[in-house]
Amino acid sequence: MSDPIDTPLVAALERLVADDGAAVLVALDFDGVLAPLVDDPTASRMTPATRAAVDRLGAHVREASGAAGAAGRARIAFVSGRDLDDLALRSLPPAGTYLVGSHGAQTGHATADGIDAVPLELTPEQTDVLAELTAALDSAVVGREGAWVQRKPSAAVLHTRTAGPADSAAAVEAADAAAARLGLDAMHGKDVVEIAVLHTSKGEALERLRTVVAHDVGAPATRVLYAGDDTTDEKAFAVLGAGDVTLKVGSGETLAEHRVADSDGVAAVLDRITDLLAV
Repeated sequence: MSDPIDTPLVAALERLVADDGAAVLVALDFDGVLAPLVDDPTASRMTPATRAAVDRLGAHVREASGAAGAAGRARIAFVSGRDLDDLALRSLPPAGTYLVGSHGAQTGHATADGIDAVPLELTPEQTDVLAELTAALDSAVVGREGAWVQRKPSAAVLHTRTAGPADSAAAVEAADAAAARLGLDAMHGKDVVEIAVLHTSKGEALERLRTVVAHDVGAPATRVLYAGDDTTDEKAFAVLGAGDVTLKVGSGETLAEHRVADSDGVAAVLDRITDLLAV
C-alpha cells in the first residue's frame, strides 16, 4: 500500500515540529476531515483510524505538557462550523483540546471534567435579526423535500444535501436573498448555506488561537497545521504562512499547499506528527 503522505508533506511536518522554541498547534476541521461527510449530521463519527490517531496524539500532548522540547509545546484544536456542544458531543475531544464552534463564534476547552466554554451572548438587535433570518429560511424550505434548517446560537443553516437539484437551487436562492436583505454574509459550503449574525471565520479563529497557544505554553510564536476540506476552510488556509502547514482533504481547488485523499490520510499525518514529537 502506498504512503498517503508524500515527501513534500513529510518535510513540512518535520519543519512544523522543529524544536526551536515555537509552539505547535495541530488544528483540524471535523466533518470531511476527521469524520466522513454523511447525510445525517447527527450520525457523523470519526473513522477508527482518525479516532485512534487523535487519541494517540492527545495522550502524547497531555503527557508531555510542560516538558522541555517541541512535544511539550504542542497543542490540538478542533475548528468546525458545528455548534460547540454538538462538536464536543460528536468528536469526544481529548482533554486539553481547544474547541472552536460555529466558524469561530464559539470557543471552549476540553478538560478532564467536560467542556469549559466561553458564553456566547447576542445583543437584543442581533437576537431580533436571528429570529427574522430563521423565519426566512424556514419559509425557504417549505415544500422542498430534503431541505431543512438548523438553528445555532448565532446563526441559521440551510442544509440541502438530500434535496433534489431544483429544490436545492431554489432554497439556496431564497437563503441568499434573505442574507442580502438583512445585511448578512452567506457562507456557502458543501450542500450548506450558513448565515450568522456575528462576523466570524475560521481564519480569524485560527489567528486568535495562534496567540492563545503561544501565551498558554510560554512560547514566542506558534506554527500551525490546519486540515480542512470545504470552501469555508479556505479562509483558514488564507491566513497561514511560512512555517505553517495547510492541508486540503479530498479533491477540489484550494489555497492549501498539501493534500491527502481522505480521513485515513489525515490519520497518517497525525500519527507522523506524534512520531516526530516523540523523537
